[in-house]
Amino acid sequence: MILKQFYLACLAHASYIIIDERTKKAAVIDPQRDIDQYLVEAAKYDASIDYVFLTHFHADFVAGHVELRQRAGSRIYLGAAASAEYEFAPVADGDVIEFGDVRLKILATPGHTPEGISILAFDLSDDDRKPHAVFTGDTLFVGDVGRPDLMASVGVSAQELAGMLYDSLHEKILTLPDETIVYPAHGAGSMCGKSLGKETFTTIGAQRQLNYALQPMSKSEFIEIVTKDQQEAPAYFSYDAQMNRMERETLDATLRQSFRPLSLDKVRNLRDDGAQIVDVREPADFAGAHFEGSINLPLDGRFATWAGSLLNPERSIIIVAEPRTEHEASMRLGRIGFDRVVGYLDGGMGTLQGRNDLIESNRRTTVNALWRTFDGKEPLCVIDVRSTKEWEAGHIAESHNIALGHLTDRLDELPREHEFALICRTGYRSSVASSLLLRRGIMNFRDVIGGMEAWSSSELPVVEPTENSPVQG
Repeated sequence: MILKQFYLACLAHASYIIIDERTKKAAVIDPQRDIDQYLVEAAKYDASIDYVFLTHFHADFVAGHVELRQRAGSRIYLGAAASAEYEFAPVADGDVIEFGDVRLKILATPGHTPEGISILAFDLSDDDRKPHAVFTGDTLFVGDVGRPDLMASVGVSAQELAGMLYDSLHEKILTLPDETIVYPAHGAGSMCGKSLGKETFTTIGAQRQLNYALQPMSKSEFIEIVTKDQQEAPAYFSYDAQMNRMERETLDATLRQSFRPLSLDKVRNLRDDGAQIVDVREPADFAGAHFEGSINLPLDGRFATWAGSLLNPERSIIIVAEPRTEHEASMRLGRIGFDRVVGYLDGGMGTLQGRNDLIESNRRTTVNALWRTFDGKEPLCVIDVRSTKEWEAGHIAESHNIALGHLTDRLDELPREHEFALICRTGYRSSVASSLLLRRGIMNFRDVIGGMEAWSSSELPVVEPTENSPVQG
C-alpha cells in the first residue's frame, strides 16, 4: 500500500491518494478541484484511480470528485446519509472496499455534518486486523474537532450535531489503537475548527492525550465546549457545500471559458455593467495605483477566505494581476467555486498609463508615524479590522474594533470629518478594507503598513486583555 498526503497551504486542506501496487488501483480521498497531481502520482505506478471518496460535503472548497469522474473514470463514494445530484455509491458504517492489499473500512461519523464518514485504511500485506491509518475528514483534527455549527441553515442545530460528534468520537474514533495514524482533511488556518494544530497528521494516542475535546467529560460538557467561541463562518461556506452536492462544470471547463485577456475598454464596460474587479497584487502596489472601483485581495494571504466572503459568486469577476499570475488567481477562485471569472486586464496596470481618469490610490502610514500623531493636537482615530478575539488579545489604546467582514455594514461608525487609520495584524486585511471604503467614496483614512505585527516589533504600547475588558465589534 502506497499512501501520500497532498497539502494545499492556501486552503489548509489535506487530501490523499492510496495506491495498491499489486492491482494497480488507487483511491483518492477529499481531492482538491485541480486534480493533476493525483493523476501524475497514479501514473508513476501505472495505476488507475477507480475510487474517489468525500468524507462529507466540504464547505470551504469545491472538491475534485466530479473532475476525477470525468478524467479518470473514478466512481464517487459518499456517506449513506448523503444526497447529491450526481450518481454515487453510498457507503454505510462497516462497509468495506478492498483492492489488492488495501482494505478501506467505513465508519459513519456524523457531527461536523450529518453525512460525515471516516475511513480506516488497512495494509493487508502488513496487518489485516489493526488499521494503519484513519482518514477523519473534519471529524477529528490535530488538536481539535470539527465545528458543528455550519448546518443551521438546513435545520440541523449545532447542539444536535455536537451530540452526534461526541458519539462518533467516543464510539468510533477513540476505540482505535493508539498507534493508528490520523489523517485529517484540514490543518492550522482552516475555519472548519477553532484551534487546529500546525501538524498535518497525528496519532490516536497523541490526540487522546493532547486534544482538548477528547479529554474526559460528559456529553453536555462536550456540546458546550465545542459550540463555544467558533469563528464566524465565511459567507461562501453554504455556497460551496451546495456545489459539492451538485452536478456541475469541471474546473478545466470553467478555466477554458474564463482565462482570456480583456482590453481596457472591455474591462471598463463590464465594470459598468456590474462586474467585480479583483486586484490580486500586493497592498503597496494597490495603494500606489489601481483601477477605480477594484477590490484588493492579494494572492499572498488568505485569498480564498476573503474572496469567498466579499465577492458575489453570481456576478462576473475580472482579475487585475501582475503578468503571469492571472492563471493562479483564476485557479484559486475556481477552487472555491467562483467560476464567473470572465477574464483579466490584458497588460495589467501598465495598460492604464496616462488614464488618470480610471486610476485611484490610497494613502499609507507607518506605525511610528501613527504613534507620533498621538502626541499632537489631532491624533488619528484607529479602526482595527481584526476579529474581536484578536482585538481582545491586545490592541492600540482607544482603537475601535470593526471586523473586516462587518465593515460595510458599519460604515456609520467611521469618522467622516476627521482622518482615521486602518490597521489589522499584518496589513493584508487593512488593504482589503481600504479598497472597500474607496468603492464607497470614503477616502479620509490611511492604511497602516505592517499592522499590529509592525506596531509590536517597534515596541509601541499595547492594551493587554483584562478580565473586565469591554468587548467591541
